[in-house]
Amino acid sequence: MDLGKERLSQLAADLEKWCQDRMAVIGSDQAVIGISGGKDSSVVAALAVRVCGKDQVTGVLMPYGDQADIDVARALCRHLGIRHHEIDIAPAGQALTAAVEEAVGPMSRQASLNLPPRVRMAVLYAVAQTLGGVVWNTSNLSEDWVGYATIYGDTAGAFSPLATLTTDEVIQLGRLFGLPDRFVEKPPADGLTGKTDEDVLGFSYADLNRYIRTGVCEDPAVKAQIDHLHRASRFKFKPIEMFHSGLPIVADDIAGIYKND
Repeated sequence: MDLGKERLSQLAADLEKWCQDRMAVIGSDQAVIGISGGKDSSVVAALAVRVCGKDQVTGVLMPYGDQADIDVARALCRHLGIRHHEIDIAPAGQALTAAVEEAVGPMSRQASLNLPPRVRMAVLYAVAQTLGGVVWNTSNLSEDWVGYATIYGDTAGAFSPLATLTTDEVIQLGRLFGLPDRFVEKPPADGLTGKTDEDVLGFSYADLNRYIRTGVCEDPAVKAQIDHLHRASRFKFKPIEMFHSGLPIVADDIAGIYKND
């Protein structure tokens, strides 16, 4: 959806205020962001600079061994003027894979694909807690809508600034923030399968975004696939289910998470 200049500017102002409020509640002024070189992490990093100031933002680059586009991630950090750390997660991922396979046998393909995002999130939290910072999630609505995310991996973070913005709206926001095209126009890819997101999904983000915003999808097969992926992935975005014992909880449950409805 083309938001238009005025609406986009208001969205950016509202988003910055929302992030400021989240950081104030948490009680930190240090943002920690995993930088991949793609548009989502680039836009979230640029947003964090606007909210916290560049000296309060730390980028963490986490290649799995060789990463073809790692130079883009480094360039993004230089462009924004933020400090960054580069941590190769391949040794940890390989060690964990070996340990699991020794215990239970060969890992499934899905387990192998989901392990690196979960290792990356563990690294991000280790860095954030060491620096007294807060992990900002970098997922967008388009990916989340069809479950193209790893639970406890790239679905994690203290809060998610882009969770209700589609890929095309993220690009518009990046341009408003003054990001060069190389940081917002790169075809999205997971960096693990050697394929673009659209190759893996089997449909374009343009079709997905239009369906999300208007409910219109001319291709019945694509609509059915999107609906199937959406239904099958909702568990990734719900709080963990908790058994309610029926026993009394008298303490003040401020967040209401133990409310027994």
